[in-house]
Amino acid sequence: MTSRQPFLHDQLVVLRAPSQVWSARSGEVGRSGGGSGAAVQGAWLGDTRYLRALWLRVDGVAPEHVATVPLGPSVVQLEGMLRDLGDPGADVDVRVSTVREVGIAGVTETVRITSRLDRVVTAVVELSVVPDATGMDAARAGLGPAPAGPVELDDEGARWTSGSVEVALSAPGARVEVDSDTVTARWEVEVPARGSTEVVLRLHGEHPGAVVLGVERPASFGAPEPAPTDDRLARWLQQALADLEALRLRRPGGADVFMAAGAPWFLTLFGRDSIWAARFLLPLDRGLEVAGGTLRVLAALQGAETDPATAEQPGKIMHELRQQPLVLHGGGFTLPPLYYGTIDATALWVCLLHDAWRHGLPEDQVQALLPHLEAALVWLREHGDSDGDGLLEYVDETGQGLANQGWKDSGDSVQFRDGRLAEGPIALCEVQAYAYEAATHGADLLEAFGRPGAAESRAWAARLADRFREAFWVSDEDGPYPAIALDAAKRPVDSLTSNIGHLLGTGLLDAEEEALVAGRLVDPVLAEGFGLRTLSSLDTGFWPLSYHGGSVWTHDTAIAVTGLARAGFHAEAALLAEGLLAAAPAFDHRMPELHAGDARRVSPTPVPYPAACRPQAWSAAAAVAVWSALAGTA
Repeated sequence: MTSRQPFLHDQLVVLRAPSQVWSARSGEVGRSGGGSGAAVQGAWLGDTRYLRALWLRVDGVAPEHVATVPLGPSVVQLEGMLRDLGDPGADVDVRVSTVREVGIAGVTETVRITSRLDRVVTAVVELSVVPDATGMDAARAGLGPAPAGPVELDDEGARWTSGSVEVALSAPGARVEVDSDTVTARWEVEVPARGSTEVVLRLHGEHPGAVVLGVERPASFGAPEPAPTDDRLARWLQQALADLEALRLRRPGGADVFMAAGAPWFLTLFGRDSIWAARFLLPLDRGLEVAGGTLRVLAALQGAETDPATAEQPGKIMHELRQQPLVLHGGGFTLPPLYYGTIDATALWVCLLHDAWRHGLPEDQVQALLPHLEAALVWLREHGDSDGDGLLEYVDETGQGLANQGWKDSGDSVQFRDGRLAEGPIALCEVQAYAYEAATHGADLLEAFGRPGAAESRAWAARLADRFREAFWVSDEDGPYPAIALDAAKRPVDSLTSNIGHLLGTGLLDAEEEALVAGRLVDPVLAEGFGLRTLSSLDTGFWPLSYHGGSVWTHDTAIAVTGLARAGFHAEAALLAEGLLAAAPAFDHRMPELHAGDARRVSPTPVPYPAACRPQAWSAAAAVAVWSALAGTA
């Protein structure tokens, strides 16, 4: 059977980064109802799955599942019926409620049996688990499980090793046994007449070599003021802020908070993703805990030398952090644990520093980051513009890294209108906008703090804007618009894409150019679905379920909404925002990484992109960006 990436849209996730549990909607893990998402099911700590199956039996029978009740991102209540324990009749006499709570290092299952009978009910309750040691990269590729180390029983329950994760199982009052690959905790219980009884199973993992850790303290997010009057936005914000609290991480030995990119594959530090999440969240980031933490964590990992193997360069902001090399099965290559293969994170880091300063980041904190700002600005001018043509471009020098290094990083994301793929080095349009904004706002910071280099930075930005104006604009029957990129021959890649929405509000475009872009963004070929399509429906490569070639990404639409609002195109911003708000109820107000780009006249509810991650930090934080734009505070 062909190995495939698992679908996630119909799976249940409970998480508190870097810990997560994926299961069927019934709560069973790895037993039934997994469907195409079975490969992701299990309990995870970091990039390691430490158990691949978990199930409940009462007197040898599985409860009949009737409800799944989320109590927050980290807690779910699973309701089942135990008809074999009651009397005959239509009413159910005995029910079972399982509360699954995920903490930063494990999961607790609390099983409560409740009876309405006038007599005592006796039963045998069994919770069984199958240890595992599958890595995240293998599970994502749909490959088979990897066995854990041998299980050892002790006075508390059981222990085993899953890769570098040391796992302890405790089950107070139970008899714990091992049979083949299964560990079972068994309780003989009495349920009082018209009463209840409960048992508890705990799993705890220790990860000595972890590169990221969870955050115990509560988040300090503020409430949106003014409160949204649209109930869809209010519910999306409520869900988003809860998810963002559960996605917070820190580095070992540090207290600075940043956002994990998303579940299940990206519960770690990502330069671009963590920065965008922090930027979106700024209006509600009380004390600027996330913005400041993200800036400092990334600054500590800023490139210091040139290393083609990791794509590190002096001043460059990293892309991705893992404990071990990440094998991209099917792609035939491996990313190093600390990988710098991104063209945009460095400029975006500067933009976040400026925005955080404007939102009140204390001057001493800004002052401490100015050397990193100066190094980042040098990288933009010297390394980002590798061929000296006044624009930023990327190319993977090793053949082992990412071929595309903007936010659309799939292999077919940069293509001409006729479907031909662009060859690198590639200069993306939005990267030029980020770089222009970083250079001009970086100059503002240098001047404000009495540092040299502001004039040089502004002059470089002005030259970049002139070069962009000369090279990127193309035309079709509807007039001019910016190409997504320039290819290796400096030819404009003429597909019409959502990338142009990232240009607005950065200062790169003049008023007339912004009006042209605003008109294109709300053209039905890009905006007739539930948000902004990544590629127009007129382009040859368009497909509503293409990862970057016709789907709708929540954060991408939110960037365009923010840019439109900043440029004064409020009606256009509201139109794109409405697409996301119309989609939100279909996803229980937890917006996924992306969804299909079908027209609303064809599909009145959004179709999931079945492999989309959720929750995801920049999709969640996009709720704050949309609220801010619609409230007039963007």
